[in-house]
Amino acid sequence: MSVFVHLHTITDLLKFFNLTKIHHPLVAVVDFSQVSEHVSEEITVAADFYSVMFKNYHSNSVMYGRKIVDFQDGSLICLAPNQVIEMDRDTEASANMSGWGLFFHPDLIRTTSLNDKMKDYSFFSYEISEALHLSEKEKQILYDCVLKIQSEVQENIDVHSQTIIVSTIELLLNYCTRFYGRQFITRKSSNNAVVVQIEKLLKEYFRRSDITETGLPTVKYLAEQVHLSPSYLSDLLKKETGKNTQDHIHFYLIEEAKNILLSTNKSVGEIAYSLGFEYPQYFNKLFKQKTGKTPVEFRSS
Repeated sequence: MSVFVHLHTITDLLKFFNLTKIHHPLVAVVDFSQVSEHVSEEITVAADFYSVMFKNYHSNSVMYGRKIVDFQDGSLICLAPNQVIEMDRDTEASANMSGWGLFFHPDLIRTTSLNDKMKDYSFFSYEISEALHLSEKEKQILYDCVLKIQSEVQENIDVHSQTIIVSTIELLLNYCTRFYGRQFITRKSSNNAVVVQIEKLLKEYFRRSDITETGLPTVKYLAEQVHLSPSYLSDLLKKETGKNTQDHIHFYLIEEAKNILLSTNKSVGEIAYSLGFEYPQYFNKLFKQKTGKTPVEFRSS
């Protein structure tokens, strides 16, 4: 039976790693090669803060979203508050580990411009299997940022410390965005296969006889069908086609609505219901938003 551990503060985190030196209550950099980590039983860990972790080796099996994480290739994972990681009971020798972890509490950035930008860093919502695989140059760029943060945290805190720490965290996250963009490009062939699969799924979905019962397809439903997280799927589609997942759903919905409008005498209400809409008004509004015409105007034209 797994033991659940909830880390509320940075202090809780350092105690979990058996580290006693606390330099800052809201942010910490952990050198994993210096951590003597022993997991004596299966542990499920959740935290109230952001985690950005890079490891070159990890003998403990780590699971997130029911998938095993493999750090051996040097992957970077980013976790938002309250996401969960499961660790098994194997022992991890510190001599076999290298890497770092950057952990910062939302309170550190709450009154800064970075707080509003966090929602743009969609990789915090990716599945662990969608981790960022870094080149040697990319590893060094991120590590330089981490060293800068570590230096600021360990120096005497002054009125400039928070500004420098927060701006360096933002710089690191911006680099992560750039590197994920590179990863999308280098995985273009597999990404194209996902695009084709999504298009096929949507075509089939809008031709189903039970759509009135199932309702409109959701981003979550499509992501599950292609075994990706909703955020990763939307970013992938945006990169490949210029449209996110919701845009794709609306496109195929409107195309099917056009076909029905021109090939049948069904009322707008009947069409809306057949396409999974509970309220025809919403169908009318969406149709006009996407085509510039109401369904009635489109049919008469």
